[in-house]
Amino acid sequence: MASAASDRITEGTTVWRNARIVSMRADSAVTFERGAIVAKNGRIVFAGPEADMPTAPTQAETIDCKRRLVTPGLIDCHTHLVHASNRANEFEMRLAGATYEEVAKAGGGIVSSVKALRAASEDDLIRQSLPRLDALIAEGVTTVEIKSGYGLDLDNEAKSLAAARRLAEERPVTVRTTFLGAHALPPEADGDKDGYIAKVANEMLPAIAQLGLADAVDGFCEGIAFSPEQMARVFDEAMALGLPVKLHADQLSNLHGAALAARYGALSADHLEYTDEDGAIAMAKAGTVAVILPGAFYFIREAKKPPIELFRRHGVRMALATDNNPGTSPLTSLLLTMNMGATLFGMTVEECLAGVTREAARALGLSGETGTIETGKWADFAIWDVERPAELVYRIGFNPLHRRVWRGQ
Repeated sequence: MASAASDRITEGTTVWRNARIVSMRADSAVTFERGAIVAKNGRIVFAGPEADMPTAPTQAETIDCKRRLVTPGLIDCHTHLVHASNRANEFEMRLAGATYEEVAKAGGGIVSSVKALRAASEDDLIRQSLPRLDALIAEGVTTVEIKSGYGLDLDNEAKSLAAARRLAEERPVTVRTTFLGAHALPPEADGDKDGYIAKVANEMLPAIAQLGLADAVDGFCEGIAFSPEQMARVFDEAMALGLPVKLHADQLSNLHGAALAARYGALSADHLEYTDEDGAIAMAKAGTVAVILPGAFYFIREAKKPPIELFRRHGVRMALATDNNPGTSPLTSLLLTMNMGATLFGMTVEECLAGVTREAARALGLSGETGTIETGKWADFAIWDVERPAELVYRIGFNPLHRRVWRGQ
């Protein structure tokens, strides 16, 4: 080991040694068969072969990983985790043969989620959301994105985002919040989509920005939601306010949402089942990440798969996420999400693992902070009782997490 004074690790550090580290560095998924990680004040100050590790002081806490596999902490980059109640009754109705229209007439659909969230207090939302967050944390998740979108008026969207922010005070996890006011049309809008979008862009979004509640702005670009032109109005305002954008795009039809997202330099475009080659090319040029959401694909029995091969061919970065929500993806397992990405869409093990680490960080604009095990980044990682990364994707209903580390703790 190096012993020069200039290379010595300062006191108050933690050392994880004797580890097989899958760094997921941007240049390649570098693996250190006998590696070490050193953290100081929550940041990684060394990650590499243990033989190259600077000399640690006797006061440093040293943890022997006993040759366990270490990956970056997992990142769920697309969730609607803060919501009230559930829609299991609608699920049961559909199993019995009810149509979407019949469910809606019975008070179901997103209207039921809006009604439930508006009736809930912020404390109610915290209480109901914590078990979902805990399920993610228990599988090694260190960062989670949480969208609003079930309030659909200023007070309730703000309440939802404030609850999401508070979750980060309740648990050791990084939370990124996304304003999704353009998610659906509220009942009181009486079918006036243009009028509601004007309210989102001109009133709700500036107020949310003023309150500092959102890290990004999202919308649902689809025939049952909002048109590209309407989404452009929201994105124009987001850009003026200095907020990055994301987009639910091309899930049920091809309205060229991927190309729209790319035009605005979006962090990500999500779902993408119907994205065409022009959309893929535009995303690649803009650096917009494709967020693949197999949970929703599975739950609503979609038949059209996202164009994974197109994304590969054109160099579009791909992330994976749970899309946790009460209506179309009540999923709280990123490990199962990886298996779905592989089995349903043919993604490789490396693509799946990158999709919930490095590329998920990119989809949140956090590439400089987390998502890989590198010097200077947060010490966010997961220690697994597995032999090789494929086991994290291969197993179903099995959690091999040994220890989760968030910001060095």
